[in-house]
Amino acid sequence: MTWIPARITLSNMALRLQRLDPERRRRRLALLVELADAKAIRERLHPRRLRADRLRELIASRRRLAD
Repeated sequence: MTWIPARITLSNMALRLQRLDPERRRRRLALLVELADAKAIRERLHPRRLRADRLRELIASRRRLAD
């Protein structure tokens, strides 16, 4: 019986794909930056909605813990 030391995992495959396609990685990072900017603007313009969202998340997490 032979033992294969290098196992292929999803994380290894993802790392290889990122190394193989730098343009895709650049586009992904640009998209993440745009999303972060949009979130920051939304939080600045609608602080009341942000508080409501946080409260809703807190209530949901407490319900999950209680169940």
